[in-house]
Amino acid sequence: MIRVALVDDHPVVRAGMRALLEGQDDLSVVGEASDAHSAVQLVAAIRPDVVLMDLNLGTGPGGAEATARLRALPEPPQILVLTTYDTEADIMSAIDAGASGYLLKDAPPEDLFRAIRGTARGEAILAPAVAARLMRRTGPLLTEREVEILDQLATGRSNREIARRLFVSEATVKSHLSHIYTKLEVDTRAAAVARAIEQRIIRPLP
Repeated sequence: MIRVALVDDHPVVRAGMRALLEGQDDLSVVGEASDAHSAVQLVAAIRPDVVLMDLNLGTGPGGAEATARLRALPEPPQILVLTTYDTEADIMSAIDAGASGYLLKDAPPEDLFRAIRGTARGEAILAPAVAARLMRRTGPLLTEREVEILDQLATGRSNREIARRLFVSEATVKSHLSHIYTKLEVDTRAAAVARAIEQRIIRPLP
């Protein structure tokens, strides 16, 4: 069972999301919060697997700041941003803060369910419309193997799966990821994929 917490400043949105998610056998909503402060308190207390995070949380700190605070907890959850905001600045602020993925609120329910499950597995999740907005600049020089690994990351594959597909060891994949993170100036898989798409190193999934 994937334990999900909802962070959104609109009670009606949280109620609708709860009803939608609890119709799935493997998803359970274990808590709700309406602002960054209560979100940190909630997550520290109940330790959910995934947090669904809106970016606009009213008059206080926004979703990107809340994401950064949650990722700084001793046992941080995976965070999937679910919002109506799709500018490049919004996307990168959330990804740089530590979000594992970014989905828009107009996504079909099945896409949301898949995104939550993927996020719980540690996959990097970017909606196609979001990924398309990140295609802006030419990126830093990466090796052919590093680009191959980024392509695999974009599909949500684990290190073990990437190693199997590229016929290398997991240790080699981890080494390449370390070099990729340094070159792209990021710290997470989701941020690496987002930055690689933004800088036209790889193409977003169709």
